[in-house]
Amino acid sequence: MSGDSRQTQSEPGPPEDSARPGDRVVDLAFRGLLWSVLRLPYAPRIRTFGWVTERLAMASRFGRRIEENLDLVYPEMDKAARRTLARRSANNSGRLLIENYSGPELAARVNHVEPTGPGVAALAQAKEAGTPVLLLTGHFGNYEAARASLVARGYRVGGLYRPMRNPYFNAHYRATMERMGPPVFPQGRAGTKGLIAFLRSGGFAMLLNDLYVGSGLELPFLGHPAMTSTSAAEIAARVGARAIPVWGIRQPDGLSFTVEVDAPLPEGDPVETTRAYNAACEARIRAHPEQWYWIHRRWKVKWQRGAGDRPGLHPAQLPSRKSRL
Repeated sequence: MSGDSRQTQSEPGPPEDSARPGDRVVDLAFRGLLWSVLRLPYAPRIRTFGWVTERLAMASRFGRRIEENLDLVYPEMDKAARRTLARRSANNSGRLLIENYSGPELAARVNHVEPTGPGVAALAQAKEAGTPVLLLTGHFGNYEAARASLVARGYRVGGLYRPMRNPYFNAHYRATMERMGPPVFPQGRAGTKGLIAFLRSGGFAMLLNDLYVGSGLELPFLGHPAMTSTSAAEIAARVGARAIPVWGIRQPDGLSFTVEVDAPLPEGDPVETTRAYNAACEARIRAHPEQWYWIHRRWKVKWQRGAGDRPGLHPAQLPSRKSRL
């Protein structure tokens, strides 16, 4: 998520005094692992971190969550195939994380990758006309690979991100995005205000819109209702931005990417724009399910003071209290 840092300044995430017991220990352990893995050359680094993440996830409750989500969407899939797919998804998530902590090297690998797809011409036209664009993507493949390819071609790409609850972790997580190029904006009123100002200056912004959002609308996603934010589409309508899906798709070698740009989404009604985004995201996941981050509780029912907890729900749909979201 990159752009011209002179346009606006990004804002910090959670303050350190919001830390929970154990946050410092968790962050120090992660930093130690990160320091060790970053000593490796790029290719073995990516493979190693993917392998480590895969094993850690599958040995924890996160592995169970991934398999529950897969069972909801692919009920016909046998248990062994589902577990294999879960492992591959966890491996991709680890690769994505360490690639993003290897920003300059990732950028160097995708600088030569020419974006393709029916939306490429629309991006070029918007850039020429100074029209803002919301690049909608998801936790799929590696979205930063797509962003880096566009930045290398002269696009100003900022972004809105969800701060991590651990403030120590959030500090270096945010720094990885800023190293790829500011501005980046944390979710919240002030961050959204900065993002809108950046868009109105003719910038592009990348947003990941594939998470559960309790304040959103229940819209279809991979065959099941899912609480989905319409905020991105509302922002696009507000500032006159085109909403265009873009994807960084991992290739069979596990290290390379293609960048594909879909046709612009329909304009006007934010709900219909969001439905179209969901459909575009679904198509990518169906084609490459191992590249999506299945660990999110995407289909959980809204808690609503316990009213959402009703008989017959699949484990992937069970609600959780606000404190556990």
